[in-house]
Amino acid sequence: MALIVKSNIKKVVKDLQGNKEEITSVAEEVGMALEKEVEEILRKGIKRASVNHRRTLHARDL
Repeated sequence: MALIVKSNIKKVVKDLQGNKEEITSVAEEVGMALEKEVEEILRKGIKRASVNHRRTLHARDL
């Protein structure tokens, strides 16, 4: 699954730093780790929506 785009990670890291720019590159493993984290968050949300007998995943499920 490709939810996370490495070039977007770099942009967000740059934006979050503001003018500091202490971090100038992002390792490949960061994208893979984020992918796993997002998948786990979605799994938990799906379970919660299901327990509440809903077929729609809402932000509150996350």
